[in-house]
Amino acid sequence: MISRQKRDGRLEVLLIHRPERQDWTFPKGKLERGETHEECALREVEEETGLRCALGLELPPTSHIDNKGRLKRVRYWMMYPMAGVAEPRNEVDAVQWLTLDRAARVLTYPRDRELLTSFARAQRRTQGVLS
Repeated sequence: MISRQKRDGRLEVLLIHRPERQDWTFPKGKLERGETHEECALREVEEETGLRCALGLELPPTSHIDNKGRLKRVRYWMMYPMAGVAEPRNEVDAVQWLTLDRAARVLTYPRDRELLTSFARAQRRTQGVLS
C-alpha cells in the first residue's frame, strides 16, 4: 500500500482503477517464477503505477475467492514512493491519491477497507515510535 504525507501533514494512499473489473483497489499482482514476494510487490507497483517504492512494514494479508472459485491470498507492505510519477499503466486506467477517509469510501472491496484500517493502525504505531 503506497502512501505519502502531504505538506499540510495529511496522509494519502494511492488507489488504482481497473476497467476490466470496474473496481477501485490497491496495486497487486502475481508472483513470477524465482521472484520473492517483496520483489513481486515492488515490480507490480511500478508496472501498474509508474512508481518505484521502498518497502516498509508488512501488513496483514487479505484473502478472497477469485472469479474461478480459487482462494487467493494477497500480501501487502507499506510502501513509500522514491521515484517516478503516479500514472495508470498496463491494466490500470486511473490512479488517485486519497486521504484515508476518502479512500475508505471509494474502495470497492470490504477486504481493502480492512487492509486500510490495518495500515492506519500500523502508521500510528510507527509514528509513535518515531516521535
